[in-house]
Amino acid sequence: MSTDKLLTPIRIGATPLANRVLMAPLTRSRASQPGDVPTQLNAGYYAQRSTAGLIISEATQISRQGQGYALTPGMYTDAQEAGWKNVVEHVHAAGGRIALQLWHVGRVSNRLLQSDNQAPVAPSAIRAEGTKTFVIQPDGTPANLPTDVPRALETTELPGIIADYVQAARRAVRTGFDFVEIHAANGYLLHQFLATNTNQRTDAYGGHLENRARLLLEVVDAISTEVGADKVGIRLSPSFTLHDIQDTEPDAMGLYLAKQFSARNVAYLHIAESDWAGGPALSDEFRNALRRDFKGALIYCGNYDAEKAEAMIQTGKADAIAFGRPFIANPDLVARFAKGAALNTPDPSTFYGGDERGYTDYPTLQH
Repeated sequence: MSTDKLLTPIRIGATPLANRVLMAPLTRSRASQPGDVPTQLNAGYYAQRSTAGLIISEATQISRQGQGYALTPGMYTDAQEAGWKNVVEHVHAAGGRIALQLWHVGRVSNRLLQSDNQAPVAPSAIRAEGTKTFVIQPDGTPANLPTDVPRALETTELPGIIADYVQAARRAVRTGFDFVEIHAANGYLLHQFLATNTNQRTDAYGGHLENRARLLLEVVDAISTEVGADKVGIRLSPSFTLHDIQDTEPDAMGLYLAKQFSARNVAYLHIAESDWAGGPALSDEFRNALRRDFKGALIYCGNYDAEKAEAMIQTGKADAIAFGRPFIANPDLVARFAKGAALNTPDPSTFYGGDERGYTDYPTLQH
């Protein structure tokens, strides 16, 4: 099996990467409590995977309001920043590169995760039907509970949301992250503004496509001004259908945004494909149009293996491929691809929460 392109260096923004095998953002629910702070265990986990061309961190909430699952890390307190600084230092010491993914879940939350048991926020007061979140209940027991009905954000609150993204990006760059990735995918807040069924607003942030894209583009502009566009990436999932997303214009929105991001010279666009989770597959027509409309690095993620990834890069439709579950079980995934070695099988029972088991104890080719 050839990996001639997959294992070659690439420059994204102004940053050189050793290869095109990227580690996808993976929620692992192992932040320390209280305070949702990254730990030494997290630092070891990421350092183990530092041969990836770029590690994209687990989704990290920009505020307490932005949290939708217990035990996920934040980037809005000094303690969280210090925890992430330790992670970055370990990754850099091992020769790796790492991006911080910035996250606000919007309506995909529960009152138990919010300050003073307030309702989650969203573009419109529409519940995410059939969606559950992981919480720690008042008696200390864990549970997967349905999302609560959100309240619609007032127009006057949106500058505050943007400011939360900016402060998190500022902390990330101060901490040493090589990039920040704006999470606008998978049915979370910014995606809720983009999608037709979750955004029923009548102000400047709702209605036609350009209005629904407004908040995301304002976030991109504000973060780019703060840290530089060459350190900014964005994740989209145009065909995503979980978390009660039913968008009637996913391709049109994706291509509109691609042009806007390209005009802003952002470093990369990261497309999360959804067919692995029951959504529709992306069409070749859409992929070709995306390649035409976005001039930065184009990354795809979604159930790829080395052969499929190599083929996608060879066609020119992608510049790099992000791998999720393969990196969970194979900290030395790049070496295994290079040697054509068999991959370890991940253990789903240890994906979320716990200790080093199923986190830092997967064997490498050397051990």
